[in-house]
Amino acid sequence: MDRTTMEGDAQTVSLIDEEGRSLLCYVEQTIRAKGKEYVLLLPVDTPIEIFAWAEDDESDDELLMDIDEGELEEVFSTARAVLAEQDLMLHHTALTLTASGDLPEINEDDIISLDIEEGDDEPMNMEQFQQLASFFHEEQEYVVCTPLDPLLFFAQMTPSGQPELLSPEDFQVLMALDEFQEVRAQLEQQAELMDDELE
Repeated sequence: MDRTTMEGDAQTVSLIDEEGRSLLCYVEQTIRAKGKEYVLLLPVDTPIEIFAWAEDDESDDELLMDIDEGELEEVFSTARAVLAEQDLMLHHTALTLTASGDLPEINEDDIISLDIEEGDDEPMNMEQFQQLASFFHEEQEYVVCTPLDPLLFFAQMTPSGQPELLSPEDFQVLMALDEFQEVRAQLEQQAELMDDELE
């Protein structure tokens, strides 16, 4: 089944995960290489992350920790309720949670910076999030955020017109090809512009 549609003048496709959940995305760019069609995708709705506060035993500082799928199921209804107070509707979509509605303006006090470990041999990567809300569930405090950098997915289009998400390894291989150098430069430029705006 062809899941490609048009929203306004923008082409959209739906990424589907193993649970059958979908994520509607804009097609930001289409690239053809080695006889295949690849697309760079941006979610239509706002990506959402939920973190839990935890104490660092070594420094006594508080850290934001990822939560697993089971914990997410427990707190999802509460997170949806606190976002609804800001006229945002939380959705359990594929690959990432999303929220529809207009985000509040970014306030410097609401920006959270996290150091993300990419891997054993990779340097720490700082990501910044806008805090949208916080809430407690069974005495545990949680924070609802949206990443400030665009959340982009890279997929290969199948013969049936369905986008198939690429693995990080396949993505790195493609980024080294000549056909993708322009895309890589655009992504790096977007990241630099976002950093400049936040300084």
